[in-house]
Amino acid sequence: MINIVLYEPEIPGNTGNIMRTCVATDSKLHLIEPLGFRLDENSIRRSGVNYIDKLDYQVYKNWNDFKEKNHGTFYYFTRYGHKPHTSFDYSDTEEDIYLIFGKESTGIPKEILRDDLEHCMRIPMTKNVRALNLANCVAIVVYEVLRQQDYRDLLREEPHKDKDYLIKD
Repeated sequence: MINIVLYEPEIPGNTGNIMRTCVATDSKLHLIEPLGFRLDENSIRRSGVNYIDKLDYQVYKNWNDFKEKNHGTFYYFTRYGHKPHTSFDYSDTEEDIYLIFGKESTGIPKEILRDDLEHCMRIPMTKNVRALNLANCVAIVVYEVLRQQDYRDLLREEPHKDKDYLIKD
């Protein structure tokens, strides 16, 4: 299973967009408190549109609470990483994969990263940008994992073929 982990997320719009990505990719979302918003805020619902009821998610009191309840391979996305996200093998569909992203302002604390430096990575970009938007990073990485897993059971065609907006022959 693919698990998206947000360590102390601060911006509700980012989290809402990530919620939608999790529903679209059949990934579970893990939220580590404190959160910079309430989960019932309108901006969360608006970003997640009407898919929030289909979201598989869990909230944790802190990092230790999360670590005690979850086991698998943890991958950390950080500006301190030296490997690109594409350098890892995510192809084992039986493995529980946790993609861990830090809070928008400061990222993942170094105390957490020190325990597993070999799984710290960075999405490559120019020197002109310190970091990409959090929701964009999650989408980039989760789709790399899915690509390596041949997109598992995700749909490859539009499910609503009877809609008028489709191109007809």
